[in-house]
Amino acid sequence: MTNNSQTIPWGLLLTAWLLALVSSLSAIYIGEVLGQAPCVLCWFQRAFMFPLAVILAVACYYSDFNVWRYALPLAVSGSLFALAHSLLYVGLLPQPIQPCTATGPSCSGAGMTIFGGLPLPFLSLGIFVAIIILLLEIRRRIRP
Repeated sequence: MTNNSQTIPWGLLLTAWLLALVSSLSAIYIGEVLGQAPCVLCWFQRAFMFPLAVILAVACYYSDFNVWRYALPLAVSGSLFALAHSLLYVGLLPQPIQPCTATGPSCSGAGMTIFGGLPLPFLSLGIFVAIIILLLEIRRRIRP
Protein backbone atom coordinates (compact mmCIF):
# COMPACT_ATOMS: atom_id res chain seq x y z
CA MET A 1 0.00 0.00 0.00
CA THR A 2 1.23 3.44 -0.79
CA ASN A 3 0.95 6.29 1.63
CA ASN A 4 -1.98 7.83 -0.31
CA SER A 5 -3.93 4.59 -0.21
CA GLN A 6 -3.58 4.56 3.59
CA THR A 7 -4.93 8.07 4.10
CA ILE A 8 -8.63 7.27 3.74
CA PRO A 9 -8.60 4.03 5.80
CA TRP A 10 -6.62 5.82 8.51
CA GLY A 11 -9.18 8.62 8.59
CA LEU A 12 -11.97 6.05 8.89
CA LEU A 13 -10.10 4.31 11.69
CA LEU A 14 -9.52 7.61 13.49
CA THR A 15 -13.22 8.45 13.18
CA ALA A 16 -14.23 5.05 14.59
CA TRP A 17 -11.84 5.53 17.51
CA LEU A 18 -13.13 9.05 18.22
CA LEU A 19 -16.72 7.76 18.24
CA ALA A 20 -15.81 4.98 20.68
CA LEU A 21 -13.76 7.37 22.85
CA VAL A 22 -16.44 10.07 23.05
CA SER A 23 -19.09 7.42 23.72
CA SER A 24 -17.03 5.86 26.52
CA LEU A 25 -16.17 9.20 28.12
CA SER A 26 -19.81 10.29 27.85
CA ALA A 27 -20.98 7.12 29.59
CA ILE A 28 -18.54 7.78 32.42
CA TYR A 29 -19.65 11.43 32.62
CA ILE A 30 -23.35 10.52 32.71
CA GLY A 31 -22.76 7.96 35.44
CA GLU A 32 -20.15 9.64 37.60
CA VAL A 33 -20.78 13.38 37.16
CA LEU A 34 -24.51 13.50 36.46
CA GLY A 35 -25.14 10.64 38.89
CA GLN A 36 -27.38 8.62 36.58
CA ALA A 37 -26.96 4.96 37.47
CA PRO A 38 -26.71 2.74 34.38
CA CYS A 39 -29.27 0.00 33.88
CA VAL A 40 -28.33 -3.61 33.16
CA LEU A 41 -28.41 -3.17 29.39
CA CYS A 42 -26.26 -0.03 29.64
CA TRP A 43 -23.63 -2.04 31.50
CA PHE A 44 -23.55 -4.64 28.73
CA GLN A 45 -23.19 -1.92 26.09
CA ARG A 46 -20.36 -0.36 28.08
CA ALA A 47 -18.67 -3.76 28.28
CA PHE A 48 -18.40 -3.72 24.48
CA MET A 49 -17.77 0.00 23.92
CA PHE A 50 -14.98 0.57 26.45
CA PRO A 51 -12.63 -2.06 24.93
CA LEU A 52 -13.38 -0.68 21.46
CA ALA A 53 -11.98 2.70 22.53
CA VAL A 54 -8.72 1.04 23.60
CA ILE A 55 -8.44 -1.39 20.67
CA LEU A 56 -9.14 1.31 18.08
CA ALA A 57 -6.65 3.67 19.76
CA VAL A 58 -3.91 1.04 19.50
CA ALA A 59 -4.90 0.34 15.90
CA CYS A 60 -4.64 4.06 15.10
CA TYR A 61 -1.20 4.25 16.69
CA TYR A 62 0.09 1.30 14.65
CA SER A 63 -2.02 2.01 11.53
CA ASP A 64 -3.42 -1.51 11.89
CA PHE A 65 -6.16 -1.64 9.29
CA ASN A 66 -6.83 -5.30 10.08
CA VAL A 67 -8.40 -4.11 13.33
CA TRP A 68 -11.79 -4.83 11.79
CA ARG A 69 -11.14 -8.55 12.43
CA TYR A 70 -11.25 -8.14 16.19
CA ALA A 71 -13.17 -4.88 16.63
CA LEU A 72 -16.11 -5.83 14.43
CA PRO A 73 -17.31 -8.68 16.71
CA LEU A 74 -17.28 -6.28 19.68
CA ALA A 75 -19.20 -3.63 17.76
CA VAL A 76 -21.78 -6.12 16.47
CA SER A 77 -22.27 -7.61 19.94
CA GLY A 78 -22.68 -4.17 21.47
CA SER A 79 -25.13 -3.18 18.75
CA LEU A 80 -27.29 -6.22 19.53
CA PHE A 81 -27.56 -5.13 23.17
CA ALA A 82 -28.25 -1.56 22.04
CA LEU A 83 -30.96 -2.83 19.67
CA ALA A 84 -32.57 -4.83 22.48
CA HIS A 85 -32.38 -1.75 24.70
CA SER A 86 -33.96 0.40 21.98
CA LEU A 87 -36.77 -2.13 21.50
CA LEU A 88 -37.32 -2.14 25.26
CA TYR A 89 -37.36 1.66 25.31
CA VAL A 90 -40.13 1.89 22.69
CA GLY A 91 -42.10 -0.92 24.35
CA LEU A 92 -41.60 -3.64 21.75
CA LEU A 93 -39.73 -6.01 24.07
CA PRO A 94 -42.11 -8.29 26.00
CA GLN A 95 -42.32 -7.67 29.75
CA PRO A 96 -41.09 -11.16 30.84
CA ILE A 97 -37.69 -10.71 29.19
CA GLN A 98 -36.93 -7.21 30.46
CA PRO A 99 -33.63 -7.35 32.37
CA CYS A 100 -34.28 -4.40 34.70
CA THR A 101 -35.50 -5.07 38.20
CA ALA A 102 -37.99 -3.03 40.17
CA THR A 103 -35.26 -1.93 42.59
CA GLY A 104 -32.59 -1.03 40.01
CA PRO A 105 -32.38 1.77 37.43
CA SER A 106 -35.04 1.71 34.73
CA CYS A 107 -34.03 0.65 31.22
CA SER A 108 -36.74 2.79 29.67
CA GLY A 109 -37.41 5.62 32.12
CA ALA A 110 -37.48 9.34 31.41
CA GLY A 111 -33.91 9.63 32.69
CA MET A 112 -32.74 7.67 29.66
CA THR A 113 -32.66 10.77 27.45
CA ILE A 114 -30.04 13.37 26.63
CA PHE A 115 -29.89 16.54 24.51
CA GLY A 116 -33.51 17.42 25.18
CA GLY A 117 -35.14 14.09 24.46
CA LEU A 118 -32.74 11.87 22.46
CA PRO A 119 -33.01 8.41 24.04
CA LEU A 120 -29.65 7.03 25.13
CA PRO A 121 -30.42 3.55 23.74
CA PHE A 122 -30.94 5.04 20.25
CA LEU A 123 -27.75 7.07 20.55
CA SER A 124 -25.81 3.97 21.61
CA LEU A 125 -27.26 1.95 18.73
CA GLY A 126 -26.35 4.72 16.28
CA ILE A 127 -22.76 4.87 17.53
CA PHE A 128 -22.32 1.09 17.33
CA VAL A 129 -23.80 1.03 13.81
CA ALA A 130 -21.56 3.91 12.72
CA ILE A 131 -18.49 2.07 14.03
CA ILE A 132 -19.61 -1.10 12.22
CA ILE A 133 -20.00 0.82 8.96
CA LEU A 134 -16.58 2.45 9.37
CA LEU A 135 -14.91 -0.91 10.09
CA LEU A 136 -16.57 -2.54 7.09
CA GLU A 137 -15.45 0.36 4.90
CA ILE A 138 -11.88 -0.03 6.17
CA ARG A 139 -12.09 -3.73 5.32
CA ARG A 140 -13.38 -2.93 1.83
CA ARG A 141 -10.65 -0.38 1.14
CA ILE A 142 -7.71 -2.51 2.27
CA ARG A 143 -8.73 -5.58 0.30
CA PRO A 144 -7.25 -5.81 -3.21
